[in-house]
Amino acid sequence: MATRATKRGSERTGLGGTRDVLVCGASFAGLMAARELAGSGADVLVIDRYEIGERQTSACAIPTAYLENLGLLEAEKQRFSSVLIRTAHGSARLPVPWEFSTFDYPTLCELLWRDCDATFETAKVNGRGEPPNGGLAAEPEGAPIAVETDRGVISAPLVVDTMGWKRVLASGSPYQPPDAPLSRGLEVHPGGGRDELEVFINRKYVPAGYGWSFPADDEIRVGVGSFDPRFHVRPTTETLAEDLGVETIGWQGNWIPHKLRPATGQGVFFAGDSAGHCLPLTAEGIRPALYFGAALGRELRAVHDGRRTRERALAGYESFNRSHQRHFDWLLRAQKILPRFPPRLVRPVMATVGIRRIADFAFNAYLDIAPPEFIQPVRARRTAPEPEPEAAVAA
Repeated sequence: MATRATKRGSERTGLGGTRDVLVCGASFAGLMAARELAGSGADVLVIDRYEIGERQTSACAIPTAYLENLGLLEAEKQRFSSVLIRTAHGSARLPVPWEFSTFDYPTLCELLWRDCDATFETAKVNGRGEPPNGGLAAEPEGAPIAVETDRGVISAPLVVDTMGWKRVLASGSPYQPPDAPLSRGLEVHPGGGRDELEVFINRKYVPAGYGWSFPADDEIRVGVGSFDPRFHVRPTTETLAEDLGVETIGWQGNWIPHKLRPATGQGVFFAGDSAGHCLPLTAEGIRPALYFGAALGRELRAVHDGRRTRERALAGYESFNRSHQRHFDWLLRAQKILPRFPPRLVRPVMATVGIRRIADFAFNAYLDIAPPEFIQPVRARRTAPEPEPEAAVAA
């Protein structure tokens, strides 16, 4: 495992200089991008205001094949092959043609970091800084981009922002709720011991959105997500927990982007929530973060290896990002339609989706938006010949 250089208190000294790659945000997307650079010889620095794996921000569920392909099954907590949909007028079980796993957030982050050979430092990013030459950022072509942190200015020709929906290193108008296209989620983490992966489509809990109960071995993740950011989810999260007979402890919440955004801007690469890499309707963000993080890491590696210029990598990564626009648009349309369904029709519709051939088609199409085959095991990735960048990021 790479050695950390986290500083606390009096040891929190100045941080500056120039690196080959600067990854801002030790998120799933950021760790995945850094992981793809392992063994390249690049001087990679990952920074985050928190320790790696310190702050869980989701219910932490993912198709099991992702854990298998990444070699991260040690983080798995519980596995499922169906989803039980609870509505105000009955339940419907949806068989899933592939398995889904809940996992331990800190463990998965630690395992991803184990496969990196980067350096890690705790630092808060304040925004773009003035480059060493005093000119415009990213000028001339390929010049280092400066990033201002609370420990100094760090420069790198390749800079990644995976710090979340605020998109700190982007220019333009602020992206703020409730006007921005963001959903709102909140959950509790009481003790576990259940077998069903449950989703609640019931206006008792949320007019536009859904509730969930995701067992994870020794705990349950129970929460409510609203497509309308103005809806306050805490009272109904408490109601759902009470209905399920679980304690309201271990609170966590977050804003959830539900619209794809540009993945590049002013020489900076964006991935994860900062690029809107969270699927509308389901709010699944971990799989897209790993998927786009891998694509980004392969572009960065090609630049470091001299097979691609930064400008070509920016264009290629943005093209890859845009190639998924229709999938995000389709899911966003479904997200807007769901709240309009009369409550009595929700259960029959879900029962129809639960017919095996329909479920197989729907779930497989959903999985193919970010297929697990795109993710390579570390050992295979390090020993196999590097693909050309265009092939490496083919949808």
